[in-house]
Amino acid sequence: MTIPSVIVLLIERLNQEFEQIEQDLFKGLALVRHNLSFFPNNIILTQYFAYLNAVTLAIETYRRQLQAINEILSPQDIPDEVLQEAGEDLGLLLGRVLETRIAVGQIINRLESIS
Repeated sequence: MTIPSVIVLLIERLNQEFEQIEQDLFKGLALVRHNLSFFPNNIILTQYFAYLNAVTLAIETYRRQLQAINEILSPQDIPDEVLQEAGEDLGLLLGRVLETRIAVGQIINRLESIS
């Protein structure tokens, strides 16, 4: 059985979201470093810096999860239950990734407003 198109689309969407978040993280970390150079004792900026670094690690974890799901889906004869579970896992992962992207975007907006 081939992988259903909806699962392929979820995988592609997750990869796109990972790329976008990584670009946002690069921008966010640059902004927070810039602001920390002016306000080194600012607790909120320090928290943003820590959060953005934690998100960097989370994205790596999410990528590994996606890779593991891809490996599960690689055999030719995949039972329907495995496909369903993989689809559910991908949906949950997409939810977490979208929440993360929104949170990173909010931090970037705040950082841009003070720069």
